[in-house]
Amino acid sequence: MGIKILVTGSLGQIGSELVPALQTKYGVENVVSSDIKSPQDKETNFEGLDVTNFQRLEEVIKKHQITHIYHLASLLSATGEQNPELAWKINIEGLKNVLDLAKTHKLKIFWPSSIAAFGPTTPKKSTPQRTIMEPTTMYGVTKYSGELLCQYYFLKYGVDVRSVRYPGLISWKTPPGGGTTDFAVAIFYEGIRNGEYTCFVGPSTTLPMMYMDDAIRATIQLMDSEPNKIKVRTSYNLSAISFSAEELAKEINKHIEVKVVYAPDHRQKIADSWPSSIDDSEARSDWGWRHEFDLSKITEEMIKNLKK
Repeated sequence: MGIKILVTGSLGQIGSELVPALQTKYGVENVVSSDIKSPQDKETNFEGLDVTNFQRLEEVIKKHQITHIYHLASLLSATGEQNPELAWKINIEGLKNVLDLAKTHKLKIFWPSSIAAFGPTTPKKSTPQRTIMEPTTMYGVTKYSGELLCQYYFLKYGVDVRSVRYPGLISWKTPPGGGTTDFAVAIFYEGIRNGEYTCFVGPSTTLPMMYMDDAIRATIQLMDSEPNKIKVRTSYNLSAISFSAEELAKEINKHIEVKVVYAPDHRQKIADSWPSSIDDSEARSDWGWRHEFDLSKITEEMIKNLKK
């Protein structure tokens, strides 16, 4: 039997680009997408799915003879602070359901962690793979808890679960969706539409960022790697570039004129608790990770595609 993939949370920022990439690699018929909300267009192989519903999740796995799950269903950082109970339920109970079913049905799992798993006491620059993890947002708490849960299921039950700590992800295919790093996406949308943008973090706020094409490539590359190459079973640090809000605005203004006003809100505190740069040397040495997009290339791609 070949590979049959289920992607949960497939209509979100990552899922909407991961699904087509997986379809290209494994064939449309071998990729089942699922989400709690319904797609706007008719999608082939789509299942309505709430990941906190264990029975329904198992039903979908059995129906499609699933072998791999890319478990993306999650409530993001800024949204999670507004509803911490729901964030815990979706992010942790949903993950535990997936891991329990992976144990029973011998599934291979990808689950994304995030730089939100770090906290204010984490070293800010070149944050190492193993370091102080004291997240202060519910989203961060669920990500760090999830990392430990993944490692536990690997060590105790042999579940082949793999993970990366995504930095801020920049993409043009879906509008911003409630994350703290979303200023780096919103500035393009608003800038092109209105010629101005009110930024919810201050000009010197510097965070690790990555273009979505790199993130998708890293995800598939990690899952394709031989098991003996995967030395980290919590979650790999993953990085491309770091820049400040002001540096991004300057780069955009080389192409189009955008007036940026800085009006930090509640998300500033979240951003301040995260690293400004990440050391991902273990991902680079263990399974050959390399990024391709720098700030100027990301800016060109975003403006070109959003203008269309």
